[in-house]
Amino acid sequence: MRARGEALVLLAGGGLADFAYRFTQVALPLVILHETGSVAATGLVGGAAGVPVLLSPWWARRARQWVDSGPRLAVIATVSAIALAMVPGAAALGLLSPWLLVVSGLLLGCGDALGSPGRTALLADIGDRWGAGKAVSLLTWQDGVRRVGMVVGPVLGALAVAAGVTNGLLWIEAGAVLAAGLAGLGIRGECRTESTEAPSIRAGLIGRREVGLGWVIRGTGCVTWFAFTLGLSVIGAERGQPGVYLAAGMSGYGVGAVAGTLVALRVVRRIAPMPLASAAWATVGLCWVGMGVWTSPPMIAGLAAIGGVAVVWGISAISAVITRSSAGADRRALLSGQAVVVNASSSAGLLMGGPIIAAVGAENTLVGAGLLTTLIAGLVGYSVRMPKPGRSGRVSRPSARV
Repeated sequence: MRARGEALVLLAGGGLADFAYRFTQVALPLVILHETGSVAATGLVGGAAGVPVLLSPWWARRARQWVDSGPRLAVIATVSAIALAMVPGAAALGLLSPWLLVVSGLLLGCGDALGSPGRTALLADIGDRWGAGKAVSLLTWQDGVRRVGMVVGPVLGALAVAAGVTNGLLWIEAGAVLAAGLAGLGIRGECRTESTEAPSIRAGLIGRREVGLGWVIRGTGCVTWFAFTLGLSVIGAERGQPGVYLAAGMSGYGVGAVAGTLVALRVVRRIAPMPLASAAWATVGLCWVGMGVWTSPPMIAGLAAIGGVAVVWGISAISAVITRSSAGADRRALLSGQAVVVNASSSAGLLMGGPIIAAVGAENTLVGAGLLTTLIAGLVGYSVRMPKPGRSGRVSRPSARV
């Protein structure tokens, strides 16, 4: 079946590019520090890359509708590959400078703002052609493949760096991104008659209250995520075991996320999406509370594994809400909006996370962040049971049918 083959190409290409990105997370700061001698410069690429994504609701409204086929994804991938190659290329020539890092980051951010939601929307479109319910299945597997890279990629990247390979890893990512884009050249998008349709993210939310509520839950989890990553790093440093607690948490989370992916589709088909999303992130919050109370590597690994399963189920539930309630231009707008929510809330959490941990301590931060996450998830779950009445005065309850 053609749709199945196209889906496999997109999944494999996206997985390859993301796997290579995990290498860069390890190597890029080291290359920049070696070439510039500036610790501050190590975050220039990542910081600059976030700007176009956060501003994408304004500048990318029409552009994101353009990315609706394999050839157009290949164009975006080519731009991203050039941006990635700028850093190792300039380093090899001895020309690496802060302004070049900023330019590279801005180009990468533009590519991510268009390419990531574009790939996801195209994958969902292929799922619609494949059969009923396949869209959410493909999006769940896309997230699962990405999480496999999260578990394995950093380890292999660290081993490569230890063996003296740094610039080479950056070239590998550039090549992987380009190859992933070119692999989808044969994938054609749907024929659209409305060439000027470009709904805003806000317009896409009209009549889709559950999508907005899902973003509230997921955004809260992204804001408080710093308690898990930064908090465990600080706990390890304070106890004379730097990296041990974070490694236990990330390993447990990765294993749980991969395991959760294997059964996520069965769960999403049997439980209404919004109650599932609320319960999932409430569980994540309780896991963080547990980490703050019982702070030992084995307990952290076990609780993180439970949290990893819950996060995957929650994300799959929100994907189900989006794919079942939208298509075409509206779906692309919503997927772009979701990317903005995740990036903006994660950045906000990291920005304020350090001062909060410094003020109240890592353990208390974990407990507080977990309680907040659970509270918001619970309130959203309750609000789904009590929707606002429409113009007619009747209350339309969400269907439990999945």
